[in-house]
Amino acid sequence: MPSTAHTPQSRFRLAAFGEVLRTPDERFAALPGWTYQPRYIDDLPGREGLRLHYIDEGPPDAAVTVLALHGQPSWSYLNRKMIPVYVAAGCRVVAFDWFGFGRSDKPVSDAVYTFNFHRDTLLAFVERMDLLNVCLQVQDWGGLLGLTLPMAQPERVTRLVVMNTAIADGSPPSDGFLAWKAYAATQPDLDCGKLIRRGTPVLSEAEAAAYNAPYPDAAYKGGVRRFPEIVPVSPDMEGADIGVAARRFLSTEWTGESFMAVGEADPVLGLAVMAGLRSIIRGCPEPMLIPEGGHFVQEWGEPIARAALAHFKLA
Repeated sequence: MPSTAHTPQSRFRLAAFGEVLRTPDERFAALPGWTYQPRYIDDLPGREGLRLHYIDEGPPDAAVTVLALHGQPSWSYLNRKMIPVYVAAGCRVVAFDWFGFGRSDKPVSDAVYTFNFHRDTLLAFVERMDLLNVCLQVQDWGGLLGLTLPMAQPERVTRLVVMNTAIADGSPPSDGFLAWKAYAATQPDLDCGKLIRRGTPVLSEAEAAAYNAPYPDAAYKGGVRRFPEIVPVSPDMEGADIGVAARRFLSTEWTGESFMAVGEADPVLGLAVMAGLRSIIRGCPEPMLIPEGGHFVQEWGEPIARAALAHFKLA
């Protein structure tokens, strides 16, 4: 079974990844709305020695497992308003932090973080945990990577909850994304909490601070810096061909159920981008619209989770 043991915080080196940082546990103490037991895997193929953090809530033998994937520059904390709703309905909820984010280990070298590094982590994690009858919940990079999962492991994924995301297929998702990418390139020590709160006025100062908890200083932010740079915005970039294949699969071979929610106030991956994405997900119904919702729409997540459960007839 995956380990739940506590290990000392450290700075160490791995031959495949160079210097690696591990955020001290005390930075995650008493975060508002986050009481979940941290769990870890450190033996994913090709990532041996790198510790991946995840939570696993609800009945382990539940009929449906919600796999919730976060994006940039957030971590699994973003899903805290949705997790209790799913658990109360009898679902199992699994959420992990991408390497470089949250409580997962953080290689210092920005070059470690590639599209395939992250995608292969996702595929290996799902196989390692042997997740079945998965309701895949995605937003931002959770979707750029996660929406390639159904074609790779169609026997595992049966439902989609899709929020403010895209599938990168070699072209920019929007002009707003290009503006964000240009801005992010000037912010090597991005204030994650400040950024998220700017578009999420429902956040308290303490909640915004929770988004900064994983990053004592800029050295911990290689994963944060790299995500905008590795979005496949041209056909020759790593991952563009995977995006093309994922779009084709979802439009022609996807037979599962889908639910979409859109934060209308998102200037990067808002209504127009999501309308385009909906058009390629076979059978995707009209979206639930959150007029005041920004890019980090999970912060308005409780009614979204309830609506998704009702749509899937799971509550």
